[in-house]
Amino acid sequence: MPGLGTLINVATIVIGAGIGLALGHRLPERTREVTTVALGMVTLLVAGLSTVEITSPALVDAVGGSAPVLIVLASLLIGGIAGSLLRLEERLEDLGGVARRLFTRSRSRSAVPAPAAAGPVEGEAAGAGGGSDGEAAAAHAGAHRFVEGFVSSSLVFVVGPLAILGAISDGLGHGIDQLALKATLDGFAAIAFAAGLGVGVMASAVPVLIYQGAFTVLGVVLGNFLPEASVAALTATGGLLLMGVALRLLRIRSVPVADLLPALLVAPILTAVVAAF
Repeated sequence: MPGLGTLINVATIVIGAGIGLALGHRLPERTREVTTVALGMVTLLVAGLSTVEITSPALVDAVGGSAPVLIVLASLLIGGIAGSLLRLEERLEDLGGVARRLFTRSRSRSAVPAPAAAGPVEGEAAGAGGGSDGEAAAAHAGAHRFVEGFVSSSLVFVVGPLAILGAISDGLGHGIDQLALKATLDGFAAIAFAAGLGVGVMASAVPVLIYQGAFTVLGVVLGNFLPEASVAALTATGGLLLMGVALRLLRIRSVPVADLLPALLVAPILTAVVAAF
């Protein structure tokens, strides 16, 4: 059944995030930070393995010896310009904020406000003001942590080439082997993410469902349209985007990876154009 692989992937993310949340409250802050760093290092490793595809014999034979680097560079530039004009990074963060409000709305409705005391003295009023400031700061920190968890995990789960290739393969009726592998990896990653970044990781299952579902439909409609050279270019480009995600996780630099996501669409197109000439 087309779409089964994506549904399994979504389920492993939700279950993994739930396990991570259960563990996260029992782990000290330093341990959670180390977990996030470890995940960043593994993401960097996977990114490096993906970028090696730039030397793929199929890609080199199709476009020439020096063209693959130029194709990846042009894909990142064109995709980055398009993504920044579309403000994809900002929109993804806004989506994270919307998801957070939906997650917390039920809690707000169930909360019973304490009755205000009549005529508080000046010291009590000052204390209340200080408490309000503390609560506002805590709420802001919680919102930032939710959005960071949602954005970082969403990017890791959708940027990898398996998200596209596995979904297309599922749509073509070639089986869910690739997405089953991705689901296993994402489940373990969700545990680590949720332990360090909180409930926002669970909400990242929504963009995974939409993103991979769209490519599954594309596979059903268009059939097998990606030659091996285009797959190699897409994989190498996706590897570089994963490096950007790793830099975010390692807190080295906040790379706007979401703005670069259109490069994944540009790379196969440029490869086909260059190969035609």
